Amino acid sequence: MTRRILIIGAAGRDFHNFNAFLRDNEAYRVVGFTASQIPGIAGRRYPAALAGRLYPEGIPIYAEEDLPQVIKELTVDTCVFAYSDVPYGHVMRIGAIVEAAGASFMMLGPNDTMLKSNKPVVAVCAVRTGAGKSQTSRRVIDVLTEKGLRVVSMRHPMPYGDLVAQKVQRYAELADLAKHQCTVEEMEEYEPYIVRGNVVYAGVDYQAILDAAEQDSKGCDVIQWDGGNNDFPFCTPDLFITVVDPHRPGHEISYYPGEICLRMADVVVVNKMDSARPEDVETVRRNIEDVNPRATVVSADSPVTVDNPEIITGKRVLCIEDGPTLTHGEMRIGAGTIAAERYGAAELVDPRPFTVGEITETFRLYPHIGALLPAMGYGNEQLKDLETTINRTDCESVVVATPIDLRRLINIERPNTRVHYELREIGTPTLEDILTEFGRSHNLPMR
Repeated sequence: MTRRILIIGAAGRDFHNFNAFLRDNEAYRVVGFTASQIPGIAGRRYPAALAGRLYPEGIPIYAEEDLPQVIKELTVDTCVFAYSDVPYGHVMRIGAIVEAAGASFMMLGPNDTMLKSNKPVVAVCAVRTGAGKSQTSRRVIDVLTEKGLRVVSMRHPMPYGDLVAQKVQRYAELADLAKHQCTVEEMEEYEPYIVRGNVVYAGVDYQAILDAAEQDSKGCDVIQWDGGNNDFPFCTPDLFITVVDPHRPGHEISYYPGEICLRMADVVVVNKMDSARPEDVETVRRNIEDVNPRATVVSADSPVTVDNPEIITGKRVLCIEDGPTLTHGEMRIGAGTIAAERYGAAELVDPRPFTVGEITETFRLYPHIGALLPAMGYGNEQLKDLETTINRTDCESVVVATPIDLRRLINIERPNTRVHYELREIGTPTLEDILTEFGRSHNLPMR
């Protein structure tokens, strides 16, 4: 019998699991998706143009909060859990809701969802959002490029707009960000590649994306997979790098699917050692040894620099941090916080009394954020509310610690400065050592 499937997702891994395993599989009939984490997804449809011959009307997307009702109304046999960066308790709570409604609970693993490339693949993933995956990815790109290799990046999906138009997206110049109507979250991930002269692909249909990346007009020696949240790769990696975060010791073995990334890793980067407590670093190292003793461990700092420290020193500052890192990443400290402390801010101003609109709603959904402001920008309305909140806040200056320069997108009326952070390895082995050996083992044309 054909089993009726509901995919529980957040506009990313869920779409990929459907495309890779379920789309043309006549043993299953996908009757819907549910949406969480990302605003504005529920109520839409996965379009017929992407859904394949079995779904001429597309597939509806429901709100996860209606899960029990949806299971019963659609007579669902099996629910497939397909989103990331959640504690194990959350996963099993969803499982309990599913099974209490009468359906079975299922996850799809790497063998059913990873695509095989004809190019060597270096994957960079993390055990939590905000662990330092982005600066590690930048470091990998810089090393490979310096060795004369043509690197094409593939980024974990962030398809929040027109899914048909976003089937395959190629970013090679800054104008492509406007062309594809990118959100702030997308710009933060793509721009660092573009300014380095690299091409990055993303979108919805990752087999089509992989095919395009392998045949890119600029040439391709290596595919670099840049993971999202703490998800495992969509492509089978030849070198798997996972970043862990000693600011959240223990999370590397208690969040889904981050522990999968840790257990599969060839290389584990212990990041932020310059700002973490030694005992927390030791906890993380013990957990790495317990679950993946074969991995090569790289020690690293994420040193913070500031354009204009005098804007911080002695001032009452509003600190703006990367949005997803604070929200479902659950971080209570970021690069901006570290910079504010290091350069002697008089006070971190709490933005919550001054929030408006969707920013107020963000704090309602994520009350743990505290006296930091997440740079939420999933749409124009959210970006406008962010600007209004910043300019309403009773502070003397603003610290902008987002991966891109937020000031290009909104008007910040008070004195402000930007925070930067990169990855710096400590001792040996380094990522350059590891990537050099990787290149040799794959006979890549390194100089």
